[in-house]
Order: sequence, then C-alpha cells, then structure tokens
Amino acid sequence: MSHSYPSAGRVAMVSEHASPLAELGGPDAGGQNVYVAQVARQLARRGHEVVVYTRRDDPRLPDRVTTPDGVRVAHVPAGPPAPIPKDELLPYMAEFGAWLAQEWATEPPDVVHAHFWMSGMAALTGVRGTGIPVVQTYHALGTVKKRHQGAADTSPADRIAIETAVGREADAVIATCRDEVAELQAMGLSSRTISVVPCGVDPEQFAPVPGARRERRAPRRLLTVGRLVPRKGFDRTIRALADVPDAELVIAGGPEQALLAAEPEAERLWTIAEEHGVADRVTLLGGVSREAMPRLMSSADLVLSLPRYEPFGIVPVEAMACRAPVVATAVGGQLDTVVHDRTGVLVPADDSAGADRDIGATVRRLLDDPALLARYGAQGRQRVLDRYTWDRVADGVARVYSAVSSVPSLSGVVR
Repeated sequence: MSHSYPSAGRVAMVSEHASPLAELGGPDAGGQNVYVAQVARQLARRGHEVVVYTRRDDPRLPDRVTTPDGVRVAHVPAGPPAPIPKDELLPYMAEFGAWLAQEWATEPPDVVHAHFWMSGMAALTGVRGTGIPVVQTYHALGTVKKRHQGAADTSPADRIAIETAVGREADAVIATCRDEVAELQAMGLSSRTISVVPCGVDPEQFAPVPGARRERRAPRRLLTVGRLVPRKGFDRTIRALADVPDAELVIAGGPEQALLAAEPEAERLWTIAEEHGVADRVTLLGGVSREAMPRLMSSADLVLSLPRYEPFGIVPVEAMACRAPVVATAVGGQLDTVVHDRTGVLVPADDSAGADRDIGATVRRLLDDPALLARYGAQGRQRVLDRYTWDRVADGVARVYSAVSSVPSLSGVVR
C-alpha cells in the first residue's frame, strides 16, 4: 500500500570519503558506502528528502546526481578532485565544512547525519550557529584501531582527539553494536546520547541459492571473506584447516585473482599454507563481486569470520542471510550478530596455537553434524529477517533523527 507523509523531513548525510554511488558496482565499495546508500534509499522511499554530500574525487563528476530512488548526491569541492587515501583527507575538511555552511545557509536540512569522524568534523562546521542537529555514526574508531595496529596505524595524529570532540558536540551518536557503546563511553561520551542501530543486509540479494551447496560433498567447503589485511585473521583459518582433514578453504577478498601475486598479504597466506601442509586445500579467489557473493556463501558448509577486531562485521550477517552457519571470533559487532550455539559458534579472539587447534576441533565437530549446521543456518536466516534488514535499520536511524529534530519517525515504504 502506498502512503504519503507531507511532514517528511529534509535529511543531509555527510560521507566525505565513501560515496553511495560506489555501492552500485565499483571495486572500491566498502561497508560505509553500502550503509550510506542503503539507509539513504530507505529514507527516500519513506518520503524524506535526502541529500548525500561526498568529496569530489574526479573532475568529470557532475555537481549533483539523483539516483533512481530519489536520493540526491552532491559532490563537494574539497581538496584536489582526485582519489586521495582517507587517512590523508584531514587537511581538506575545513574547506568541506565551509562549503556545507554556505549550502545550508540557503537550504537548511532538518537533521545532518555524519558518517566517519572527518565527516562529523565537516558537518559540525557546516551547522555552527544554526541550531541544526547533528547525528554521528563513526563506522570505525581510532581508539580501537590504535590499540590493535599500534605503529602500523596510518591515521592522522589528531584523530582520537577530534573523534572525541565530535562525539561530545554531536546531538546524538549511533553505535552499530553494544561493544562500540563501551568504547564510546571509555572515550568519555555520555551514554544518554548513544543509541544502537546495527548495519544491515538486503535479504533478497543475500539469500540461499538453490543448488549451490552439494550435499555430502567431499571435500567440505569452508569460506572466509574480507579485505586482505592481517587483522581479518585469514591466517587463523589456514592454521585451523590443518586440523580439519577432507575440507577445503576458500578465501575471497583483495584484488582480482590475476593481481594476487603482487599482494603482500596473499603471499604471507600462501607461505602459511605451505608451512602447515594445506596449500593444496587453500584457494585464494581474489575479489568477488557482491552479485556473485550470495552463490559463494550458499556453497559453503561453514563460513569462518575470525578477525582480531571488527567494528561491526557484515560478513556473518550476509552469511546468515544465505542460510550459512558461522564460526566467528567474539569481537565487536559479531558478539551481537552471531548467537552462540543458535546461529553458529563464537570462539575467543586469542590467536595462540592452542586456540587455533581449538577452532579446528570446533569446525570438525560442526562438519560432523549436518543436522546442527542446517539448524544454525535456518535460525541465522530468521535472525537476519527479524533484525538486520535495511528496512529495520532505517527505522532505527529515523527514531534517532526524531529524538533530536522535527524529522518524523516514519516506518514502512511510502512509494
């Protein structure tokens, strides 16, 4: 049924390095791109006027684009119109914020939703003196990154201080999981301003693909997915494989397969596989498109998600949507999304040799119990439908907007 809501609001989203247009198929599309694109789309379908402000990184881009869903995307001139790594964008945020202030002086939104800490910085500059409320979503925290990466962290030196200041000045902060709430409180932010709204998945795109999983297949298929960086724990999946005979491990992520030979992390993983005698059972696929991912996930007997830390972690949610059972480390958002012994199994983030053997034993036990895997898969799919659809995510976001602004909390599709 179609409804109209004349009181729908004007929503500005600021996503300085992650354009929602990249979600439509570019290899650079990451979790933030997808989140911004999907939430903006859902809000527009409810009748809100949504404009997403992202940095111009190509001189050929038009000033503004309107998506088929009615979301307007504005390309903000801030710094050179060329691709720049996000950790090098801080010097251009004052220019970004000044441009927003000029834009909003004549077309003020009812609420501004900033994505990532530098977007928050620009958004707060843009609203200064106007009374327009700002909602902040970090997507990743500098405190967590510094704790786990140490000297390898390439973030600007001022990141944590600016992140904290942004959170204190924002009218509301949206955390994606309970673990993030604890991190924000440790930064000194008030729990009164923090709400939890998870990330989401499209359950029509990420759905079980009939025939993808061959019953009684030998070898059984283990799958792990993500960027080829050490923190994702792909080395742990390889070491665990050494204790799981008659199974293969498929690793999806990184550049296209033809370019993997030049990828340092791929070389490291191949070396580990050789050292553990499982190189013949490990396949590095390279990057896999989002269109192909549901079939790949549906083909797996078990999806392993073993990062050392993870702000939210969309892979387990996408796997559960495809009815694939999950073994995941008990970190970040995975503590919320994977229900231990119901949709999968949570294992410690400790990556000692003994812990990896324990993971191998857990995987063997699960592979030996097809009925249990089927039950985990079915319950995982239901959990996604209950909690992690983009429609539900947009409901949660709209409730936060409503609490700090005149934007109504509207649920349901309006057109």
